[in-house]
Amino acid sequence: QVQLVESGGALVQAGDSLRLSCAASGHTFIFPIYSMAWFRQAPGKERESVAAITWNGRNTYYADSVKGRFTISRDNPKNTVYLQMSSLKPEDTAVYYCAADRSSFRSVPVADSNEYNYWGQGTQVTVSS
Repeated sequence: QVQLVESGGALVQAGDSLRLSCAASGHTFIFPIYSMAWFRQAPGKERESVAAITWNGRNTYYADSVKGRFTISRDNPKNTVYLQMSSLKPEDTAVYYCAADRSSFRSVPVADSNEYNYWGQGTQVTVSS
């Protein structure tokens, strides 16, 4: 009964910026008490972690490949998590998924996909060279 809907994916050029959004809904899902994360999967590749943010937004995690270029944030009153992407590279091309932690009030943003119960359908980001 938890729905996560990503949006914002597009075809862009290397060096461009893009912001992805993930809107959460569900009668039993209390968005402000769960960590949220972004993952991505490129064609022929395994799903990999991108970024994560704790329930209160105080702690974040970034994969080394995106550190310094991507910023994860959340707007709890809007039940929305964002991924601001800058200096995009062709290797960033992938389907991007948002996910919600299965445990509440975590103090650290986990990168393990097994810790996330709820997933969106993904949004395509394509970066041309």
